[in-house]
Amino acid sequence: MKIYTKSGDKGETSLVYGVRVPKTDVRVEAYGTCDEANSAIGLGLSYVPRDEEWAMFHHVFHVVQTKLFHIGAELATPPGKDVGWKIEESDVAFLEQTIDEWDAMLPPLTNFVLPGGSPAGAAFHLARTVARRAERQAILVQASGEVNPIVIRYLNRLSDFLFVAARYVNQKQGTVEPTLHQENE
Repeated sequence: MKIYTKSGDKGETSLVYGVRVPKTDVRVEAYGTCDEANSAIGLGLSYVPRDEEWAMFHHVFHVVQTKLFHIGAELATPPGKDVGWKIEESDVAFLEQTIDEWDAMLPPLTNFVLPGGSPAGAAFHLARTVARRAERQAILVQASGEVNPIVIRYLNRLSDFLFVAARYVNQKQGTVEPTLHQENE
């Protein structure tokens, strides 16, 4: 199988089921932004050791990256067509449960957190901001066609999850979390 097809050389691409759309189509923007978030997550994971101590962390992110891929497939499916992988309430619940578990291990927030810390923490903050953009793009798709409403909720929760993941990895790697200090402090 060749990597290049030349079918997009004139500014169009195919959605699922072969429906051709401009590369600037709102669906392409939305699933492309999900891919971008997934890549930023992969960058963050590349800074986390692959050992027994971090095995569960990597497992959780494998699930999250797979679900983000599934969201991309949902967004790339034209209205009225069957979606092969569908995001469900249990997927949102998985994020919420993980957020609660990791957040319980973190010190309470007393200041705004600035993106940064360890390379992994900084990459997860970057992924968080891209996930927020993906959510906004998915909302645009929803306004112009059919979108599983759970996709919007998942992307909203994903950015919260990535915020907590950044804090969690910074804490676990012993990195001081940068915060915004008020001038009068």
